[in-house]
Formats: sequence, structure tokens, C-alpha cells
Amino acid sequence: MKRIILTLCLITLLPILIYAASPQTVTSEKVTFVLEKVIDDLGIPWGLAFISESQLLITEREGHIKLLDTKTKTLTLLQGTPEVLVDGQGGLLDVAVPPDFTSGDWIYFTFVRNKEDEGVTVLARAKLTNNTLTQWQDLLETQSATDTTFHFGSRIAFDEKGHVYFGVGDRGVRPNSQDTNNHAGSVMRLTRDGRIPKDNPFIDRDDVLPEIWSYGHRNPQGMAYDPLHKRLWLIEHGPRGGDEINLVLPSRNYGWPVISYGKEYWGPKAVGEGTHRKGMEQPIKQYTPSIAPGSLLFYSGKAFPTWQGNLLSGALKLRHINRVTLNKEGKAINEERLLTDLDERIRALVENPKGWLYFSTDSGEVYVIRPIDKK
Repeated sequence: MKRIILTLCLITLLPILIYAASPQTVTSEKVTFVLEKVIDDLGIPWGLAFISESQLLITEREGHIKLLDTKTKTLTLLQGTPEVLVDGQGGLLDVAVPPDFTSGDWIYFTFVRNKEDEGVTVLARAKLTNNTLTQWQDLLETQSATDTTFHFGSRIAFDEKGHVYFGVGDRGVRPNSQDTNNHAGSVMRLTRDGRIPKDNPFIDRDDVLPEIWSYGHRNPQGMAYDPLHKRLWLIEHGPRGGDEINLVLPSRNYGWPVISYGKEYWGPKAVGEGTHRKGMEQPIKQYTPSIAPGSLLFYSGKAFPTWQGNLLSGALKLRHINRVTLNKEGKAINEERLLTDLDERIRALVENPKGWLYFSTDSGEVYVIRPIDKK
């Protein structure tokens, strides 16, 4: 597959006026809402992050970062984006801001960098001034290089103690996930300025990289933090079946590829030695057949009280928003599949300050889910 290296210090475009499609009313389990298209004709909008009530950052996998004003419906291409390796599943990935973010604070990104003609996932941060991203800092260039073009991860989450988490997939080399001398197949935990926290679980181990928080993951493409119960949630791709939602705990091994609920792509043979093994964690929910998760959101808004405390994920293969209800113990007790009729590969989800849900599709669109009679 052709590799493209993009150095994206591009000219800021004049704001483009976007005309939204007509909204429609949708009824789900006990909730009726308005679905409205906000924008289309993007690339693959991989990550979404609100930096104010109406300013939405959008990363496109091809390497662009754009700023959408959701009130005026204008879109601006930002300058100062990093050099990105666009190859297979790799490119510019997530964007996220901490829950206490204010204007001028650090904005966090994950992207794929060319490292001696192989791709590695990088966590970095920058500041936004006058439509230009400046002061770029690499927080961690992961040890995850392979010659494959898939399973880069990667989503970002923050806890209430000043830590940032992000995940990397196995990079197409299954044994990586059980090899703690590399970052592939792991979730990492750092301070917001990139230091290694002194209470990381493997900080005193010579046989584990100190940034690692958990390992044994296949390809985590959704991550969300629940500040009420102080829980880190992860959703990851299985192979053919066996997508998983996991409660991510420090030092735990989540089993890939030793245990899995999925089957090989080449035939009806289970991956690994089975679904359970002592010392390896079980998911709180698994999906067979695969939904192919693209994101994860812990909903905390007031716009839809019925959904508070639920996990919502964009599904790529089965094309819907997957809503999972959790009980007090953090067990999955109900599932609902929203917007199946939209027939779109749903990539990213984000909640605005009002609790409205915005999501992106691989066809280059961004939609909003809002309460009826709210604009």
C-alpha cells in the first residue's frame, strides 16, 4: 500500500459556510431526540473534541485538523499540524482535552509517525493560538514499530488526578500484546506533561516498560473515564467476533492473543487456547459477531438523563451507536443499538457542554443528537 508522508503546515482556509441537512426526530428506548447533520464532505473525521461551547476540533486521518464553529457553521483548517504517516489504518488519530480545559490550555493528540519506514503511535500535545497549533511536545513516541499498517489504536482519556491514558494496538504482531518490553497491545499512563507517575504498576520492574498500565489488548479504539466511580473503560476490536468492553485496572493482563472470544479470519477456528485462563481478565461485555468499535463515550450529560452513566460506542462494521447500561458494580446489563437505519460507519463520539452528542462517520459527516425543541 502506498505510503504518504504529509507535512501539514498548510494555509488556513477562509471559513467555509456549511448548510446542515433537515433534522429528523428519532425514537429509541424511552428517549426521543432530534438527529441533524452538521457538516459533510470531510475526510475520515477520526477524532472530536470540544474546546468551548461551540468550537469543535476535528482530526482527519489524512492529516488535517479543522475547527468547526457549531453555532455559525463555519469550518477552518488549522496551521501547524505535525508530520503524519498516512498508511493503511494509520494517520492522524485522536484529539482530546482534559475535563478542566480552558482556552489556551494544552490539547492532546495521537498520530502515526514514520520511524525508519515503519509506523509508531505517538502521544503529543500542542496549544492553539489564532488558528495555529504551536509548542508541539512529544509526550511518548511508543516502542511499537512494525512493518504492518494496522492496529495503531488509539484513543485518549484523562482521570481526575492529572493523568493521561492512551492505548496502542498489537500492530499486527500478536505476541506483542504479551511482550511488555514494547508498548504495542498496551494502555499507557503518564502525567499530563509526559512524566512517568511514581505509582505506575510496573515502575520498579526491569522487564516491563514503566509507562504501561495494562497489557494483553488487541486494538483499543475507544477509551473513556468515569469520574464518579473512578473507572477507566476500554473497547477494543476482536478478530472475527470477540470485540470487548474491558474495565481497565493497573497491571492486569487482558489475554490477547492467548484467550479470545473471536475466531481466525481464515476459518472457523478459535484464536488462542480458549476464552478463559487464570491470571487473565474477562471482558464485562463481548460482541460476537463483531460490531467493529470505533470509539467509546461515558455519558454524563443532562440532556438525556436516561443515558447518564451509560457507555456509548460508534460501530463501524454493524453501523450504529451501541449503548450499554451498567449496574452499580460496573456490569453490563442492557444493550441498545441506535441509528441502524442511518447505515453509516460511526467513528467518533463526543459530548458538548450541554450534553448533546456529536458523532462522525467514515463518509466524512458530523451529526448532532439533541433534545427536541433545543437548538
